[in-house]
Formats: sequence, structure tokens, C-alpha cells
Amino acid sequence: MNRIQGALEALVERIDTPAPIVLVDVMQENIDRMQAFAARKNLDVRPHVKTHKCVEIGRRQVRAGAVGITAGNVGEAEVFAAAGFDDIFLAYPIWPSGTKGRRIRRLAENTRLRVGADNVAAINGLADAMGAEPDRLQVVIEVDCGARRSGAPAEAAGDLALAARNRGLVPAGVFTYPGHGSAGPDARKGAAKDQDTALIAAVRSFNAAGVTAEVVSAGSTPTVEFSTSSVITEIRPGEYVFNDLNNARLGACTEDQIALFVAGTVVSDWVPDQVVLDIGTKALGREGSPERGYGGIAGTSAVLSKLNEYHGFLPLPAGGFRPRVGTVLPVVPNHVCPVVVNFEEYIITDSTGTTLERWPVDARGFLN
Repeated sequence: MNRIQGALEALVERIDTPAPIVLVDVMQENIDRMQAFAARKNLDVRPHVKTHKCVEIGRRQVRAGAVGITAGNVGEAEVFAAAGFDDIFLAYPIWPSGTKGRRIRRLAENTRLRVGADNVAAINGLADAMGAEPDRLQVVIEVDCGARRSGAPAEAAGDLALAARNRGLVPAGVFTYPGHGSAGPDARKGAAKDQDTALIAAVRSFNAAGVTAEVVSAGSTPTVEFSTSSVITEIRPGEYVFNDLNNARLGACTEDQIALFVAGTVVSDWVPDQVVLDIGTKALGREGSPERGYGGIAGTSAVLSKLNEYHGFLPLPAGGFRPRVGTVLPVVPNHVCPVVVNFEEYIITDSTGTTLERWPVDARGFLN
């Protein structure tokens, strides 16, 4: 029996399902391991709170040595700023429309706020939003390193930094996201190399423009092991705090380093060689495929083959694994981030299952 199964067995009479359960000792080991890695490589850790959206977990990351946090949108940043976090990087190419300009200005009054940008129009919008005090806002230029998501060409970083400086904003540095490192185990190292190439080129572009890139920011959990170039100053991993099946399959973590699972109950077994759990897309999200499955049962080879909104279809593999109706099973998600936004609170325990606390998912629902 692995420790996820052991913890669930101890908790089963005290919880309702579906429920996200966090093994706090495993989570703390993950936090400490990442911090130790960064210390060895002389890197700052700026964890991405979109993974957990929980103030208490963010505080633990900062206590372990993180220099600040990364947020994915203005709402997340506001939740954590209200809780006392005063060093926030909003690592997204914000378009300051609607109320966002005013909200960013308020955030910059009370925190050291850095905001991502990858185009001149957004830079001008941010400067307009800051009114008479544009120098309160630091801008980090996003460059693309092969993920083909957002991000300017690395060679354009210097011109964008000059555009920010000319509008009175503070160009603080560059960042990128090597998302193509999640394509498979063999992709991680190559994506990290692409990241290095792009960041080096972006820093050169800054230098050519006469601007110093004080921050050179890298991600992500799958590639962080290889994000050790001397040009990088900080790393922004998010998923590492919990880990998940995707990271285990990529080799970015071991199964023993997975700290979050979702408890689900077998509610029907009429179909031969299949049971149905009370855990569907409204709990797990839609990450997965029929071939890969939509989440795995810890300690077994079984995976959910299909999800409806409230139903999880679990084919039973050959062998002795035959859970009965009423059995509570630990489902490990493929991707942990979409799971978190579906729940108002975590059930916090440890590998023995003897403790039980509830921590709010403070930034749940804050998407803009």
C-alpha cells in the first residue's frame, strides 16, 4: 500500500466525496526540495500560485525561501496582496481594459508589482493606467522560446524595453515559458535548451538597447531541472508543489512526490468489468484522452477511461482489483491545476491520515 492509499484509508469515514486531499508532509517536501535545488544553482524561486490558489500554501513557499510569488491574472494577485504578499509578478501579457488598469495601479501602490508584456500597445495601455506614476510599475518582457503561445521574438525584447522606459515604466527584465517541454520525457531537456537560447538572445537585445535585464525568469516544473543557465536569475515552477500524473510520466517527479489526489466513491457496478465513481469533469476537469485516461487510481494500473460531469468510468483491469459499491478510491489527476479551481477547500492531512484540517482555495473563481 502506498502512502496515498494509506492516508485515504485512515480518513475514509471522515470525508465526503469527491474531495481534494493534500498530504501536507509530501507537499512540504516538494517545497523544500525545490528551494534546495534553487539554492544550489543560485536561483531565486518565484512559485506560480495558479496551481494551488491558496494563501496558506503560498506562505509556506515564502517561508521556505521564495522571493515572492507569480500570479496568472489580476484577481489572483489581488487575493494574495490582500493577504500580505508584497512581491508579485503577474506573468501574463495583460491587456489593461475595463477595470484592470485601475486595479493594477492600486496593486502597484502597495506591492512591488511586475507585469508581463509582449507588445507596444499593451505597454502604452499600462503606462496610461499608471497615470502620473508609471515608474511604480515594473514591466517584464515576455519572449517566445518555442511554445508558440504568447511572447515576442527574443530579438524584439530590447525595443519593447525601450518602449516601456520611454513611457516611464520600469523595464525589469525578460521571461519565457517552455511549454513544449511537456510534450514527452524526451522533450524536457530540449525545451529548456530552447529557453536558454531565447533568454540569452533577449538579454543581448536588452544590452544593445542600453537597458539592463535585472530579472531573467524561467519556468516550468517539467523543465526546471534543466533551467540552470547562468543567464537565468529566477524560476517560476507551479505544479511542483503538488505534482501530478503528467509530471510523473514526464520524469519530473516520482509517484511518491505526488501530494494531491481526489477521493471518489464507487457508486455503480452494473456494467461488467467497469465501475462508476462520483467524480467527473466538474471535479477533475477534462485533461486526458481515452488512450491516456483521465486520472489514475493510486497504487494500481487502473485509469478513468471517460468522464461525464458527475460520473467517472473506471474499467477494471485483469487481476484482483475489484472495488465494490461504496469503496472510496484515490484518483490522481493528470494535471493538477484544473482540479483546484473546482473546489472551495482542501482537506489537509499527512501520509498517516491522522490529522485533518481544511484550507480554503482563496483565489478560486478569480479569473480576471
